[in-house]
Amino acid sequence: MRSRVQPYATALVPVRAEPDILWRSRTGRRSAGPRALPVVKLRTAIVSLVSIGLLWWFLRHANLSDVWAEVHAADPARLVLGFVLVAATFWARAVRWQMLLEPLGHTRFRSTFRATIIGFAALGVLPARAGDVLRPYLLARQEGHSVTAAFATIVMERILDLVAVLTLLAVYVFGFADTSTMSPRALRSIEASASVASAIAGTLVVVVWAMAAHPERLAALTAWCTRALPVGLGRRIATAVAHFGVGLSVARSPGQFFLALAYSMPVWFLGAAEVWAVTTAFGMTLPFAGSFLIQAMLVIGMAVPTPGGGGSFHEAYRFGMTSFFAAPNASAVAAAIVVHALSVVPVVILGLVFMAQDGLTLGRLRSMAESQKDAVAES
Repeated sequence: MRSRVQPYATALVPVRAEPDILWRSRTGRRSAGPRALPVVKLRTAIVSLVSIGLLWWFLRHANLSDVWAEVHAADPARLVLGFVLVAATFWARAVRWQMLLEPLGHTRFRSTFRATIIGFAALGVLPARAGDVLRPYLLARQEGHSVTAAFATIVMERILDLVAVLTLLAVYVFGFADTSTMSPRALRSIEASASVASAIAGTLVVVVWAMAAHPERLAALTAWCTRALPVGLGRRIATAVAHFGVGLSVARSPGQFFLALAYSMPVWFLGAAEVWAVTTAFGMTLPFAGSFLIQAMLVIGMAVPTPGGGGSFHEAYRFGMTSFFAAPNASAVAAAIVVHALSVVPVVILGLVFMAQDGLTLGRLRSMAESQKDAVAES
C-alpha cells in the first residue's frame, strides 16, 4: 500500500505495507547520547577548520582593495544575466528530476521544485552534503513515494551530471582548447584526467543499467549476500534493494536513459553559461567553450564537504582562470566570490522562504539528515 500523502513538515508516521530502510520516524530515532555529541562537535570543528583553511589559501595572495575595485567595476548587465541563468538552471533541474521520478508515479512539479530548492539550500548552509539526503526524503514524504526509490533517482541524477560535465569538458579539450596559450603539460594532464573520469563514468552507467535492467539478478545477489543475516534484517535489505531498483527504472531502456541524459545537457550548459557571463563581466577573456573546463573544476571544488563548497569552490575557479586563461589574480578572486554568491545565495534565500512556509528550520533539516544517514549506515 502506498504511503498516505502528508506534508513533510508535520507528518511523522507513514502507512506502508513494507518497511522502507531509508526512512525513520522521529519517534524511532535513538536519542543522541553523550557519546554522540562530541562526535558531532568534532566533525563540525573539522569542517570549520577546513573551510577556514581553504578560504585562507584562496585569499593568501589577494589584495582585498583591488578585489573590491574589481567587483565595483563589474558589468551589472552580465551579472543580471548570470542570475537569470542560475534561476533557469534550477528550473531545468526540477524538470529533469520530475522525469526521473516518473516510474515511481505521478509527481507534481511544485513538490519537485520546492524539494530541489530546499535541498540545494541545505547544501549551501549545512556540511557533509546533507541536501543530497534531504531532497529525496522531503519529496518522498510530500508525494507518498518510497524514500529509497527517491534516493535512487538522486544517485541516477549524479551519474547523469557526471556524464554531462565530462561530455562538455571533452568538447572543449578535444575541440576548442587553444594550445597556443596552454602549456602542453597542462593540456596533457587535463586530457588524462578527462579520460580516466570518462572511464569511471562509463563503468557507473553500465553498473546502473545492470541493476535496473536485471532486477532478478540483483535480488538473487542480495539474497546471497544477506543469507547469514537475521531473516527480518535480510528481508528489509531485500525490500530496500527492490525500491532502489525502481528508482533506477529510467535506465532500463536505452532510449529513456539517453533522453534523461539529453535533459542533463541543458542543466550544465546553463551552468556553464552563468560562469561565462559572470567571468566576462569582470573583463576577463574566457571563450564560451572554456567555461566547460572551469565548470568541471568547480564540480571538483563543490565535492569538498564544506557548506556550499566554501573555499574549495573559490580556489578551483581562481586556479582555473589564472592557470589556463592567464587571468589577473584580483579579477579571478573577485569573480570567484561573485560566481559562488550567485550560485548559492539566491537558492538559500528562496529555500529559507519555502522552509518557513512548511514549518521547517535549519535545525530540523539537520536532524532529518542525520536520521537518514544513520538509517543508511545501519542498513
